[in-house]
Amino acid sequence: MARHGPTPLLAVDAVALDLETTGLNVRNARIVQIGAVALTLGRPDGGEAFSMLVNPGVPIPAAATAIHGLSNADVLGAKNVSDALPELRSFVGERPVIGHSVGFDLAVLNAEAERVGQKPFKWPFLDTRMLAEMVNSTLPEFTLEALGAWLGVEPEGRHTAIGDARTAAMILAALIPHLRARGIRTWAEAERACREAPRERAAGHEIGWAESSRDTAPPVLAGIDSYPYRHRVREIMTSPPRFLEPGRTLAGAVAEMAEEKISSVFVKDARGVGILTERDILRAIAADGRVALKKPAAEVATFPLVCVNADAFIYRAIGRMSRLKVRHLGVTTAKGALVGALSARDLLRLRASEAILLGDAVRTAEDATALAAAWAPMPGVAEALLAEDVEAVSVATVISRELGDATRRAAELAEEALRAEGEEPPVPYAVLVLGSAGRGESLLALDQDNAIVFRSGAPGGPEDSYFAKLGAGIADTLDAIGVPYCTGGVMAREPDWRGSVETWRERIGHWLARPSPEDLMSVDIFFDAKPVHGDVKLARSVIAEAHSHASRAPQFVKLLAEAGPRPPDALKLFRGFRTDDKGRLDLKLCALLPIVASARVLAMRHGIAERSTQERLERLEERKKGASDLAAMRKGHKVVVAAILAQQIRDIHAGLKPGNRVETDKLSRSDQATLKEVLSLVPRIGDLVRDVLF
Repeated sequence: MARHGPTPLLAVDAVALDLETTGLNVRNARIVQIGAVALTLGRPDGGEAFSMLVNPGVPIPAAATAIHGLSNADVLGAKNVSDALPELRSFVGERPVIGHSVGFDLAVLNAEAERVGQKPFKWPFLDTRMLAEMVNSTLPEFTLEALGAWLGVEPEGRHTAIGDARTAAMILAALIPHLRARGIRTWAEAERACREAPRERAAGHEIGWAESSRDTAPPVLAGIDSYPYRHRVREIMTSPPRFLEPGRTLAGAVAEMAEEKISSVFVKDARGVGILTERDILRAIAADGRVALKKPAAEVATFPLVCVNADAFIYRAIGRMSRLKVRHLGVTTAKGALVGALSARDLLRLRASEAILLGDAVRTAEDATALAAAWAPMPGVAEALLAEDVEAVSVATVISRELGDATRRAAELAEEALRAEGEEPPVPYAVLVLGSAGRGESLLALDQDNAIVFRSGAPGGPEDSYFAKLGAGIADTLDAIGVPYCTGGVMAREPDWRGSVETWRERIGHWLARPSPEDLMSVDIFFDAKPVHGDVKLARSVIAEAHSHASRAPQFVKLLAEAGPRPPDALKLFRGFRTDDKGRLDLKLCALLPIVASARVLAMRHGIAERSTQERLERLEERKKGASDLAAMRKGHKVVVAAILAQQIRDIHAGLKPGNRVETDKLSRSDQATLKEVLSLVPRIGDLVRDVLF
């Protein structure tokens, strides 16, 4: 059975289930009707449903008939339960189940299965009644009618199995925003909330009813081919790019490609840059015969050229080829310069398979729901990559790139929504991700850190008003897919995190000249910025100017270093971990923040342009020969990131919100010893920074 735990409720595929029975005692109730409705991406699928009358083999009591309207005559000739259960099992498949007081339905199903000698039903499930009680305990009752009135859902075919199943499906869809407001976003979080609900509150806790149990299925991505997540397009591309001379015929192109033993060449004409491939040539000859060879090659070539960034991971190129059904890509730099070619042949040796789930899905999602579905595999991908011994810092880079693309797509969707209302971007702009996403170090305890820079416009003016709406749309979409609002307000919807080029210059100048503690926190976040959408050149000019000014302001950098995080003592007198009452240690506070902040401030002082902590420390090591503590910091950063990421994956599957507190007793003895070395280094980081700063 597939894992459902990390999947956002907004994107879950499930089945809503309801039974009509001969009574309410699970020990002797018999099924008289089964109804099931598929949910696709968290909403009822109008086309996929299952409805069946069942002959219970016993008389239907009049009291039961009075409720559901089914009499002995209605089920005469219907299938018996031994035939009905396998059909239901086939319809549900590996999907989880939802329903209203569904613990009763599953208990009856299991009693019936035991009676006819069939295996029990072990579907993961959610109870809409229990979820509703969690988000609105003040309702006088929790019937489908009462919930429908509150949520604006009209019950369908009340007291028919298919009608009640469909209503439960609509209730769940309507509950999702309320659950998200309470921090319940994923299937596993909702399951855990149901398990931990007070037993005396809901009718869904009657004796004998089925209990929700945590999904323990094996990882979806066991055996993932990790190569495409480890390596970049630039490592396998063909470079430099091969261009045909203008006016070259198709025959000349064929001769050149054969001589060079290549499967494609680039061509230029008034349309821009295109690509001529072996398939283009074969199609032209099939259509026109030998006459095609006399045509200009540009007439046969494919325009426009589809490209991928040279710095992208290879899985992204595989996904793009698959989505667009092409076998060749141009390879470009971040500034758009064509530097190479990539073909399907280049990828064959990678053993690419369906395990490459991320592909281009985030980049091409049509709406927030599709974006949530595209984002859902991320914890599973991270888990599988760690299992394949991919370094945690590399996994963090994959997460960061997908988060950057999710932010970019959220911006595009927000812009499309504003355009539908008649509003266009008033000036060129760019969206930036900040903090860990900008450094390429995002883990799975995500929140939003983003900003907008636009070409011109005063605070509160019409341009700013447009980008306030755009920032709000970005934030709402990201929150919906499982990237929560930033509790510190570092989002483009807030005035302090959007502005014109001039506004940002003034803001940064204020930070550098008269910094307050709040300003120093902002610097920490902004100086890791990375543009992900819009006018990238505009954003880069602001970022480069900020770094240039900072590197020439030694007093500011010194102040920033002195205001850096002061980690608490993480080790006891005899080197035991100083954990909380749950046996956890906050490794972000105790180690990660000091290392990251120190690398940032040293890079700022010495004009190092790299954003990631690992690259910053590497460049510093090159400049400060023999700086063993820098090497130890770099190793320590890897150890801490690995420990936090592994804990976050465990917590996600347990239905807990991922964070930065690690259960130290879950680490191996070797990892515990290594972590203690790192934590012993942290108190010395302040002295190291002062030594290397000037």
